[in-house]
Amino acid sequence: MKVLDAAGCSMHVFEALESEVRSYCRSFPTVFAKAKGSKLWDKNGTEYIDFFAGAGALNYGHNPEALKHKLIDYLHNDGIAHSLDMATEAKERFLQSFRQTILEPRGLHYKIQFPGPTGANSVESALKLARKVTGRTTVIGFTNAFHGMTLGALSVTGNKFKRKGAGIPLHHTVSMPYDGYMGSSVDTIDYLETYIRDSGSGVSLPAAIIVETIQGEGGINEASVRWLRRLEHLCKMHGILLIVDDVQMGCGRTGTFFSFEQAGIQPDLVCLSKSIGGYGLPMALTLIRPELDVWEPGEHNGTFRGNNLAFITATEALRYWENEQFSQEIVRKGKLLRSGLEELVRQFPQLGGQVRGRGLMQGIAFVEGDTAQRICERAFARGLIMETSGTDSEVAKVMPPLTIADSELRSGLELLRASMKEVADAVTGESAALHVQGGNQA
Repeated sequence: MKVLDAAGCSMHVFEALESEVRSYCRSFPTVFAKAKGSKLWDKNGTEYIDFFAGAGALNYGHNPEALKHKLIDYLHNDGIAHSLDMATEAKERFLQSFRQTILEPRGLHYKIQFPGPTGANSVESALKLARKVTGRTTVIGFTNAFHGMTLGALSVTGNKFKRKGAGIPLHHTVSMPYDGYMGSSVDTIDYLETYIRDSGSGVSLPAAIIVETIQGEGGINEASVRWLRRLEHLCKMHGILLIVDDVQMGCGRTGTFFSFEQAGIQPDLVCLSKSIGGYGLPMALTLIRPELDVWEPGEHNGTFRGNNLAFITATEALRYWENEQFSQEIVRKGKLLRSGLEELVRQFPQLGGQVRGRGLMQGIAFVEGDTAQRICERAFARGLIMETSGTDSEVAKVMPPLTIADSELRSGLELLRASMKEVADAVTGESAALHVQGGNQA
């Protein structure tokens, strides 16, 4: 029996041949054929506005022209595609550009490690290096954190479902409450500091603390500037390395290139991936304070850490950051998005929505656990791609390409409004039915 999506595209091949582990194709059940900018088209020509951006891997949109032409030229000239960690012209240009465009203007001094092509690779290398540098084994992560699907990354991830997938106990880590986890009246840095200072807490002095400034997969929970600064101070006071996982929030997602710039902190280690490649090509970096770069040659490696095609597109993508204009545009669009989401929450109070996030990483958290999922399903049927986040999928997440046009952003918000209205009407109808049923029983 053929399985068809709403547009009539057959999903049979994927149902028959692909593992049950697949997930996004269940949320977006159509066969995509083309993408450009902030839009995708399936093989029947149905158009979709993209509020997903490859889970943050496509900050510059689909097939950006300047990056595409650089990539095509490189391939036409028989440029090296795969090089492990050998020196190549493509890598040389990227390293120079990253230093000149990103690090030096921000007063940052890091060595750059290419740990492998994914965010989890970067997190694993940061955890290993922190333990090697300090000689300590414990790493502290936070509630609702998500850092990847490999064992080390899972050990500092908060999601019970993801952790269970490891199949074994995940040791040498401790989970502490993220900013706001214990309510707005509790500063969880006080809680964390008590555990670290107290010799009877049962928590040994950690090698590192790993944190996301905004927890994207965890529900768009944002740490305050004050909380992040206190966390950095706590780490310095106790000789603990601070790791910022900027895999999803980096490369401009929050308005600045690094998400921690607003807080004015300087982490010891920074994890980057997703959009650092610029074009959706696999690439990851681990940024290391120079004095911490104590690796022995080959002590941490990977076959695909020399993706020269990604070096080409990544170097071209850095041109967006040669001045403040791009960053200012993201902030402006973020305000436009915030205004739109807040208006939607006001329009449909029965859904109990709350706007979260910053820049072009925002969303609406709902009281009822299945509301976000219902909204996203209806949005897809209308031609809008967006996903849920949070450990209970309670947040409808808006994460478009940073290059999205204002008109497309507004069109997407209108599709979201129609989807929320449909769900709100259904909720109102369900409540009325329950009221009538209750009255009849009385």
